[in-house]
Amino acid sequence: MPKKVYESELRALQARLVDMQAWVQASGARVVVIFEGRDAAGKGSTIKRVSEYLNPRVTRVVALPTPTERERTQWYFQRYITHLPAAGEIVLMDRSWYNRAGVEHVMGYCTNAEYHRFLHQAPIFERMLVEDGILLLKYWFSVSPEEQEARFRSRAEDPMRRWKLSANDVLSITKWEDYSRAKDTMFVHTDIPEAPWFEVPSVDKRRSRINMIHHLLASIPYTLVDRAEVVVPERPAGGGYERPPRNLDSYVPDYAAELLRRGSRDAQPTPG
Repeated sequence: MPKKVYESELRALQARLVDMQAWVQASGARVVVIFEGRDAAGKGSTIKRVSEYLNPRVTRVVALPTPTERERTQWYFQRYITHLPAAGEIVLMDRSWYNRAGVEHVMGYCTNAEYHRFLHQAPIFERMLVEDGILLLKYWFSVSPEEQEARFRSRAEDPMRRWKLSANDVLSITKWEDYSRAKDTMFVHTDIPEAPWFEVPSVDKRRSRINMIHHLLASIPYTLVDRAEVVVPERPAGGGYERPPRNLDSYVPDYAAELLRRGSRDAQPTPG
């Protein structure tokens, strides 16, 4: 997707996301958006674009770490329930309870009994959420094995993004078919009318972000909300306040000035 077209449409869609958020606040709606899919398929970057201009007090990103020893003894869905939205809130889940149907099952982090119990309980749990009025949307981001490997190698060579690669991520290359079978089985059990799965092809990241955000907006029954105009008042005349001497304050060093001086020196022509 051409960058110019992408940036123009993304900006327009992000403006609509702000309108949607205003409706969620005004109506008291509760929204949960689940982002699942292959490692390096672009879930995180899409979440970043969705939340970029939204109020973090209204729209929360939930990305849970590995469960603690105590959490492992709880009902599996228990630790996710505390992160569900209250009225007027949106929750974006960067991976979710579907960890059990994917990485936990493929990597052997749960028992076979726990896995099958999840496949039985997940549709029931989600029907309960929807029945209670939560708007639940589930997106699966897919990517080709060649593109996934290329993105892994790109991250491994980039010190700014290397943190995105975990041991499990790298192993997913060797277990591509295992993850494919797990995904197919998960869809059979959890692609329900009340909360269907929507696939997002993500070889072209720009296209996938635009498609996903557009679908999200089309799936939320929001309307435009009249918002009170914010009027910035005139600054009143001073009342005699005098600031203490600046030399009494501690300032961060002016590193920017040092950079400018350094750049000015570097720009000078070399003598001779």
